[in-house]
Amino acid sequence: MTKKHMDFIRKAGGQKAKKLLAVILAAGMAMTALPGETITALAQEAEGQKNVLLAVVEAYIQTGEPVGSKMISQLPQIHVSAATVRNDMAVLEELGYLEQPHTSAGRVPTYSGYRFYIDEVVEQGSLSDAERKRLDAMLGDESQLTEDLLIQSATTALSEVTKCATVVSDFAPKYSVISKVEVIPTGKRLYVVLLITSNGTIKNKACRLEFDLTEENMQFFRNFMEENLQGVSISDLSEERMEQMITAVSAYMMALSPLVQGVCEMSRDLQKNKVYVSGEQNLLSCQDLNQAEVVQFISHKNELRGLLDDSFKGVKVVFGEEGDRFVIGNSSMIVSKYQKGEQAVGSLGIIGPMRLDYAKIIPYIEYFTEKLSHLISEEDDEADNE
Repeated sequence: MTKKHMDFIRKAGGQKAKKLLAVILAAGMAMTALPGETITALAQEAEGQKNVLLAVVEAYIQTGEPVGSKMISQLPQIHVSAATVRNDMAVLEELGYLEQPHTSAGRVPTYSGYRFYIDEVVEQGSLSDAERKRLDAMLGDESQLTEDLLIQSATTALSEVTKCATVVSDFAPKYSVISKVEVIPTGKRLYVVLLITSNGTIKNKACRLEFDLTEENMQFFRNFMEENLQGVSISDLSEERMEQMITAVSAYMMALSPLVQGVCEMSRDLQKNKVYVSGEQNLLSCQDLNQAEVVQFISHKNELRGLLDDSFKGVKVVFGEEGDRFVIGNSSMIVSKYQKGEQAVGSLGIIGPMRLDYAKIIPYIEYFTEKLSHLISEEDDEADNE
């Protein structure tokens, strides 16, 4: 028996199987020490309940209605009676994978049920060659697209093929390094500070000072920024380091401190992930979602930053009620990261109802992020060779 079978028996193998497994684990017994027929029975019970759970989730995704045991027992992949399915569904409900909205109704999947289903989908899902060609055609002529246009094209294609809103998180700026800081006089006691990074980002901040600066003052500021910030990664700029710079400049000339504070503010802004949501009309037209919550979400979509950092691996799925930043009930967000070389530079995904065809949508997202990673890394290599 595999570890996967043991894990499922532990989670969803019925009371008899669970108790037996608990005895086995407590005694430190090897599964091979059990009689062969016992191992077979445990595996069959676990496999049967897994199939029932997957069938219930798929049926609910398709219909949106509570699912009954009779309906599941009639499916070709289910080889047991309605009574056995009913018992399996009761066990799965007890374990938190299913719930019964009304006493007389069938069952619907819980978050745990959806997650179990999604784990299976991620393992099994793949795209046919025809589907890959169709997605490539939707991206357009890759050779004519810049990195930004490639991401925009992938976002549009993903929204079109899934009929969901798309979300892109850009965390490339915080991994760039500072190339240059410049100060430019624009009027009486008015100055603009420019911050330029290695990935081409240009930030600017207008500052009003107490009095006009001399060319010597401005040159001191430029030299100070070059010595302390040029070549430094945005992600390495801690609050402590910024405060030390402000203190050091203030000791030389207090009037320069607003310029340094402006640089620090721009650096903090670059450390935050940029989030872009498009295709919101797909959410507004979705009957499974509360329209008032969708409108509220559209007004506060930058709050997704906390959910779309670069700390996750693989495919990340978040359900609406699970996080205080994700305000649409009965919804789900699915994202995957894309890379430039070895560095994750962003994430791409969709926002839609919980009743999504995960078996199709997750492979779509994985394909687009893999494609983006390949194309922008290739583009970067070509630029380095020029």
